[in-house]
Amino acid sequence: MSENMYDNDLNRIYFYITILAILFYTPRWLWKHWEGGKIRALMMDLDVAICTDAEKKQKKKILLDYLWENLRYHNWWTYRYYLCETMALLNVVGQMFMMNRFFDGAFLTFGIDVIRFLESDQEDRVDPMIFIFPRMTKCIFHKFGVSGEVETHDSICILPLNAVNEKIYVFLWFWFMILGVLSAAVIVYRFIIIVSPRMRVYLFCIRFRLIKRQAIGNIVRRSKLGDWMLLYVLGDNVDSVVFRDIVHDLSHRLEAYHNKNSTVRTVDA
Repeated sequence: MSENMYDNDLNRIYFYITILAILFYTPRWLWKHWEGGKIRALMMDLDVAICTDAEKKQKKKILLDYLWENLRYHNWWTYRYYLCETMALLNVVGQMFMMNRFFDGAFLTFGIDVIRFLESDQEDRVDPMIFIFPRMTKCIFHKFGVSGEVETHDSICILPLNAVNEKIYVFLWFWFMILGVLSAAVIVYRFIIIVSPRMRVYLFCIRFRLIKRQAIGNIVRRSKLGDWMLLYVLGDNVDSVVFRDIVHDLSHRLEAYHNKNSTVRTVDA
């Protein structure tokens, strides 16, 4: 193995890490582009407790009017967010298989092999990290000799950087496993939210205890998933008392609108 070949392999590894970092950042970049500062614009500094009553009342009315006028139009915004979360999971799984191919099928079980190595008897140990990242190798050097001619030297070389690389990829293996499990759990959690309106009410009640369960149930019944998601995110970013008033007022509007339509249908019948 020549020094140039070793340098080329290192360059390939660093280039590969750069590509992985870009792919990991892609879902976040997409969401930032699709979200476009929507939550920040709707907050209108309502997360700041120090605010005059008149200003707070005006901002609450503006936010309430927006939620009312755009009710049932936030599903696409929500599904884009869920798509980014799904892309994050696919990213982790896909990159593990890409690394496995890069290391000739040794990466998928790399972390398990390292744990087995640490737990095995010293006489029976076969270090999997040395197998992937050798610390010594045979090197061929070419240099000018005393006579001015190129001399070839065949020797054993120490590769100290591989001692660092092996630790990096052991960390990456465990990090990918943690990300994969957490991302899969999030996907299952989102699926439950999509198919179960009752779970949406329960989660809202657990997260925002100042809001009446009846108001939450009324909003969930008469709106769509996207409206619930937008309210849930707003609740994490707006003052709790202000958010409680907004949700209760929105629930009253929905109830009044529903009762009015029911009365009209009864009279027509």
